Amino acid sequence: MTSPWMTEELTLLAESTARFAARELAPHAERWRQQKIVDRSAWLKAGAAGLLCASIPEAYGGGGGDRRHETVIGAELSKAGLGGGFGTGIGVSCGLVAHYLLRYGTDAQKLAWLPGMARGEIVAAIAMTEPGAGSDLQNIRTTARRDGDVYVLNGQKTFISNGQSADIVVVAAKTGGEGAKGVSLIVLEAAKAEGFRRGRNLDKIGMHAQDTSELFFDDVRVPAENLLGGEEGRGFVQLMQELAWERLSCALSAVTNTERAVEMTAAYVKERTAFGKPLMAFQNTQFRLAECKSKAVIARTFVDDLMMKMLDGRLDPTAAAMAKWWTTQTLNEVADECLQLHGGYGYMNEYPIAQLWADARVTKIFAGANEIMNMLIARSWCRAGHPTKTRTSRKEADNDESARSGGRHDPLHQARPERRLGRDGREGHPSGAGRRRYFL
Repeated sequence: MTSPWMTEELTLLAESTARFAARELAPHAERWRQQKIVDRSAWLKAGAAGLLCASIPEAYGGGGGDRRHETVIGAELSKAGLGGGFGTGIGVSCGLVAHYLLRYGTDAQKLAWLPGMARGEIVAAIAMTEPGAGSDLQNIRTTARRDGDVYVLNGQKTFISNGQSADIVVVAAKTGGEGAKGVSLIVLEAAKAEGFRRGRNLDKIGMHAQDTSELFFDDVRVPAENLLGGEEGRGFVQLMQELAWERLSCALSAVTNTERAVEMTAAYVKERTAFGKPLMAFQNTQFRLAECKSKAVIARTFVDDLMMKMLDGRLDPTAAAMAKWWTTQTLNEVADECLQLHGGYGYMNEYPIAQLWADARVTKIFAGANEIMNMLIARSWCRAGHPTKTRTSRKEADNDESARSGGRHDPLHQARPERRLGRDGREGHPSGAGRRRYFL
């Protein structure tokens, strides 16, 4: 089914991205999974093709598009079997970090890093989670002590996507103050950071081509001008601002992979025979696939509706939480059913369904665990006047959510007006008319 937010331009972008992925990326996918990292040349080629920072303004080297452009590029990479590697890397560098820089960075910071990120010369990561803090951002132990015109970083991080390849790392660190008010974001430039060390490229269940690492900071001196936004204590709020979009982005990716699982399984059961006839001829197969297809269509309809609301500035954080948990749960259920229909071959890593199944598992954990999504949804009822109380105090609830979701609180917790996203997916920015040409 065609999404209502798609346009002729986006359709052409999808087709071009698919051709680029088939020609330049897919032939290397297995090697990248084996070496647990994507070749740097892939970033440079994608940058030259206009696929990086597609939603960043042209003034900073980006494509001048909006969130739809990012979504289309990510979807095509997933369809090519690259979502758990290069697709995730681009999502972190261009979909998350680039927008932190765009929204909060000074003009000097934007000009220093965004053009290089758009060209593929700079890969970015964001470092929040720590082994000792249990991903509780309010209680992180990494510190940034001001010493004249530098910050001195000490601490360690883990589970950092793009950790091995990152040229810049946005580090969440304590600069003073209690709890969330003491958190700041500081941009570390790896090539200039003596005392910065990369640990292991972690061995994961899935997403094998995506480098995920431990990072260590030993008296690393970072220029004070690298403080994101130029003001201490704003890091926690900065991290919260993109939560609704981040969760919708996870949902969009989950739906794409759910559809892909159904499509590849339908093709397989038409060819695979058992007891003298195709697997598709068995009623059990038909019923299982019918259920999976129904879930995929329902999920697509839901996230497309939210995408339209986002473009109109009406994206509801609670609905985004619903989309995140339900679509990722559905993806895991459908992937498991589809793997089962592949039989023993579905358990072989050489089959795409096996890779999809393994990659899908983490989607119920990142961007806020699904249990946290359900808690936020339930809490919205309580605010609407329902008598049910799930916590004895606001502080207890906030601490619980922070501990289980990487320290990222839902915007509903904040005593501030609800933020509305503009048509381009960025607050307060109208959709740009200019679009970068894609040389694919």
